[in-house]
Amino acid sequence: MFAIVRTGGKQYRVAAGDKIVVEKLDGEAGASITLGDILLAGEGSELHSVEGLTVSAEIIAQAKADKVIVFKKRRRHNYRRKNGHRQRHTILRITAIGNNDKQAAPAKADAPAAQA
Repeated sequence: MFAIVRTGGKQYRVAAGDKIVVEKLDGEAGASITLGDILLAGEGSELHSVEGLTVSAEIIAQAKADKVIVFKKRRRHNYRRKNGHRQRHTILRITAIGNNDKQAAPAKADAPAAQA
């Protein structure tokens, strides 16, 4: 089974056992997180409903990307600026794709009580 997940403003196609590199997420290495923003899910050529579907992942590491050099120059004005940047990212291992009815049901029950 595969799913299309959105995190950090980007979309990723994931399946159980995949490793992906995403924008920085909070958490320590070894912690489990749940990705809830699922756009599409399916198996083979069939598509499944994404209602209540969640993707569980384990944080492998918090790391930094390769350095990107930013160099600005204006000709004939003796203007040169050199700067470097290393973006932080999180490496995830997808553990499972499935329904999470146990946690979804109490959240729906609490919502009307909070509004009243």
